[in-house]
Amino acid sequence: MIILFAAAALASCGGQKKTPALNPDNFDESYALNDDFYEHFTAGWQKRNPLTAEYSRFGAFDMLRQSNELRVKELFAEIEKTEAEKGTVEQKLADLYRLGLDSTRLNAEGAAPLKAYLERIESLCCRECLSSLLGSIHRTSANPFFASGVGADEKNTSVNVLYIGQAGIGIGDRDYYFDESAAQIREAYESYIKKVTTLAGYTPEEAARIAESVLRIEKSLAESHFTNVERRNPHKNYNKLTLKQLKREFKNIDWDAYAAAMGFEMPEELIVSQRPALARANKLIGTEDLRTIKDYLIFHEIRSAASYLSDEFTATNFDFYGRTLSGSEQERPRWKRALSTADGNLSEAVGKKYVEKYFPQEYKTKMIEIVANLQTALGKHIDALDWMSDATKVKAQEKLASFTVKIGYPESWEEYASLEIDPALSYLENIRAISAWHTADNLADLGQPVDKAQWLMSPQTVNAYYNPTTNEICFPAAILQPPFFNPDADDAVNYGAIGVVIGHEMTHGFDDQGRQYDKDGNLNDWWTKEDAEAFDKRAQVLVEQFDAIEVNEEGLHANGTFTLGENIADQGGLRVAMTALRDSWGENKPQPIDGFTAEQRFYIAYATLWAQNIRPQEIVRLTKVDPHSLGKWRVNGTLPNIADWYEAFGITEGDMYRAREDRVIIW
Repeated sequence: MIILFAAAALASCGGQKKTPALNPDNFDESYALNDDFYEHFTAGWQKRNPLTAEYSRFGAFDMLRQSNELRVKELFAEIEKTEAEKGTVEQKLADLYRLGLDSTRLNAEGAAPLKAYLERIESLCCRECLSSLLGSIHRTSANPFFASGVGADEKNTSVNVLYIGQAGIGIGDRDYYFDESAAQIREAYESYIKKVTTLAGYTPEEAARIAESVLRIEKSLAESHFTNVERRNPHKNYNKLTLKQLKREFKNIDWDAYAAAMGFEMPEELIVSQRPALARANKLIGTEDLRTIKDYLIFHEIRSAASYLSDEFTATNFDFYGRTLSGSEQERPRWKRALSTADGNLSEAVGKKYVEKYFPQEYKTKMIEIVANLQTALGKHIDALDWMSDATKVKAQEKLASFTVKIGYPESWEEYASLEIDPALSYLENIRAISAWHTADNLADLGQPVDKAQWLMSPQTVNAYYNPTTNEICFPAAILQPPFFNPDADDAVNYGAIGVVIGHEMTHGFDDQGRQYDKDGNLNDWWTKEDAEAFDKRAQVLVEQFDAIEVNEEGLHANGTFTLGENIADQGGLRVAMTALRDSWGENKPQPIDGFTAEQRFYIAYATLWAQNIRPQEIVRLTKVDPHSLGKWRVNGTLPNIADWYEAFGITEGDMYRAREDRVIIW
């Protein structure tokens, strides 16, 4: 799945105040637009929206998320007013939200809710029982050593299969365990392990031992993990094995016992995504002493629970993951955390109410029209490619015509009928029950036909995605607000915003990853050898352009290979959306508005999406873990390849000017 992040202010509904199409207060003419287009059109926004202590990054996207959060909060306030019957989704949502808000109870309980889970680990008496314990932990809380789940078979997307892949490291990215520049982060992580385990009831001496065990196992696991770049290679991550092969190659894990504890029966075939990582996990499980393994499991049980315990736990968790890793200065308010948990765990129950209250049908109708225009435009671009053969173009057009388009909300809703939320139990116990429910729900799909009507995001999510195995693009209701989709704005602004988002997601079907999947979503090479080589040659130019970008004063560079798919999609989205905009004019090109031509308004709207402030720590973290380029470079790194942008603003020189022979266009 490929995801786009973006942005901004609340939509106008009914008699509410209209949202301006473009706000000149966002601009700062002290930056020459041919030197720094991003700052020229967003620096004013940055000055008016300084980072608060809560955020490590705050942009137009976060502003929209913030506004949307208030909408969801309003929904929960309405739910809480009703005296819901036990077993209804209203009861489940209200009780889960209240449990998260009840700081008095959470602080009084302290580490007590953890006791039974830790005792389960401490009681492990033999290596033969470890696989069953791992299954129980994977079912309810965390993914030590490895992870498993059910999804479409990438080479036969009509059926769901079991996947097993790398997991089990706590910092978030393998490079943090080895980079010299990350030494302070490793030290902070060790301190975090000691503190959070001490809060759970272990002595300082025991906490020091646990930290040593965790760091040794996690560093060993990290050595075997694929890099973020390697994980983008779908063929390298597709290793189908029979059950006999799995048991023979990874024999230190009792796979039948593991599956039984998880709640399923091992299938005769499955896919191991990262084979070296599972081999390392298998080795550690077979060779590390039991005390070391228990220490490692104890920490991951505590870490996964910390957000649902007392203030001491949440503050300790924030201090490392928020303050140290991301640079945030203040933990989010409790109501936001409680709301996010309830919303995220019962997302379709919230989504159904969200759509009823906030999503007008005319938005969906307009989106269907815009999407159709973008598909037509992308088809034109495919036909016009001078580097692609007619044979491959036919296949590309077939794939484009086969896109499934999802807009706003799913046709049917998850009712969560078998899920119980019991306020007599602790917050943590309820969270564990929810995790077990979601695990069982996922595992129930094993061996079953793929449900292509299923949504991978809730309607209230401010985001969008392309899923290669179902060849679908999805635009949840919440993203259809300004500045993405503004019913009060002119077409140029809407095409520069939501139009680019649509084009971006469509282009993902043809980026360096997406192009490897056919019209039915199967990992299947439909390209001629010559066309694939021509694509790779152009893609490499884009890689080198982004590799050259320094993202901070310490000389950290962007990773053009890691971000290649998103960079291709940004460029494709811009070009395809501009074509669709011009097609919509016909013979009647609009007159300038507020001194800007339609083409100029299109590009200004695009830059507006990425307005943001960001902390230095978050720049480093996102450069390591996020396949999207940083906001500034989604603008300044992408536009210099696009001839229309030069023409729109008359750019013939400047820091952003790129000679024609150095520009690259893929779609």
